[in-house]
Amino acid sequence: KLWDALTGDELHSFEHKHIVRACAFSYVGLNCLSIGILLLNLSYNLSHRPASNACVMHIEKLFLMDTHFLLTGGIEKILRIFDLNRLDEQPRQVDNSPGSIRTVAWLHSDQMILSSCTDTNGVRLWDLRSGKIVQTLETKSPVTSAEVSQDGRYITTADGSTVKFWDANHFGLVKSYDMPCNVESASLEPKHGNKFIAGGEDMWVHVFDFHTGEELGCNKGHHGPVHCVRFSPGGGSFASGSEDGTIRIWQTSPVTHDESDLLGSEPSGKVKAVADEVARKIESGLHIGGEGKTGDTDKATDA
Repeated sequence: KLWDALTGDELHSFEHKHIVRACAFSYVGLNCLSIGILLLNLSYNLSHRPASNACVMHIEKLFLMDTHFLLTGGIEKILRIFDLNRLDEQPRQVDNSPGSIRTVAWLHSDQMILSSCTDTNGVRLWDLRSGKIVQTLETKSPVTSAEVSQDGRYITTADGSTVKFWDANHFGLVKSYDMPCNVESASLEPKHGNKFIAGGEDMWVHVFDFHTGEELGCNKGHHGPVHCVRFSPGGGSFASGSEDGTIRIWQTSPVTHDESDLLGSEPSGKVKAVADEVARKIESGLHIGGEGKTGDTDKATDA
């Protein structure tokens, strides 16, 4: 389903014949928008049962990308590409996935997509022009999380108790780190690329040094396995989604002068009103737990 992030109105429903486990917007150019669209793909309604395969998209300071297409995948073993400018048209389908789809992402200016399967190891890279697999990133376990870095240099994957970083252009393995437990999701800090986060079965969100793999901090507060973690576009915070039914937002550092400059001068009254309204709706719509502990590097906050 597609939702308006400000009003909470449902804009469109994309029909599938079975459970959808992954979705991703295509990205074309960075813009600062006063109103955006937030997509939450939930296997179950959070008000009744935690969503074990929820796609958490964390929006910071109303930064969003222009987007033209929506990529989805799930139990049907079919990759679907919906044109967001033509919502009533049938999607393009790529239907030769080797297994039920767990993760999807766009790569190389939307010319390629990557996907992983629930019961098959590795990450498959698809050329959209041919609709065929052109490369496979080999892993020892099924990949539960795949993310393309904001600068397009790295692909971050989580499989079993390992987080790997791949060259997004030549597809070679750059770094591989063993985690303290089985992890389901990992995310690379987008601004400097000097640290990454990972969450999994121990219910904690760990922060690691990208270059050495040293653990820098540990954020505690969830009461169930962590299924999804993602940094905000500016890297000033990150979100974690858990089987306990909560989404937590953790602050990594205060806003810097550079980040303030990126936002521009003082916002207009209309933009500020929109920002305040989005913040209010997030506070009222998400259940956020109380206690949060972290290492010296990061500061955990409730939203």
